[in-house]
Amino acid sequence: MARDLYARQMMITRRLLEKGVRFVQVYHGAGHPGTTMMTSERCIRGWPRSAISRLPPSSKDLKQRGMLDSTLIVWGGEFGRTPTVELPTPGANAGKQNGRDHNHHGFSMWMAGGGVKGGQTIGATDDFGFRAEQDKVHVHDLHATLLRLLGFDHTKLTYRYAGRDFRLTDVYGEVVKQVIA
Repeated sequence: MARDLYARQMMITRRLLEKGVRFVQVYHGAGHPGTTMMTSERCIRGWPRSAISRLPPSSKDLKQRGMLDSTLIVWGGEFGRTPTVELPTPGANAGKQNGRDHNHHGFSMWMAGGGVKGGQTIGATDDFGFRAEQDKVHVHDLHATLLRLLGFDHTKLTYRYAGRDFRLTDVYGEVVKQVIA
């Protein structure tokens, strides 16, 4: 069952952190290793969103072990989901589950520990949850902030090629200072 697999993944993650592994990335989902697909009904029931607070290594679990300050937890994906459900069109989507489409106009990342100032929300979407409207954070800014939390200055990761500067955050990206504790 998916929950059992997820629980095992989280237990292994915590054990790796306890042994000093510096970076652990957990993929969970069917098909592509980076994809978690589910029906809207499963989203409504709260899986896997509620799981983050119940399964190790939750922030509470890491805090009890004295590991939260040195462990950055990032929960998210490379895109959001639309606030509406796609319904099958006759002749299309045959045999597939109804679900929510990819949405690059607004998505969320959850962060804790590792230098993150907790207890805050940065940004907001429109009333439908479709498009970011307040305090938008560009992906380059997110990457710059993650790199800072990991101890890197993203501007020092610049190299020149063919007369142009390149770096992980392109030549953009500002650290979101509200995130840093």
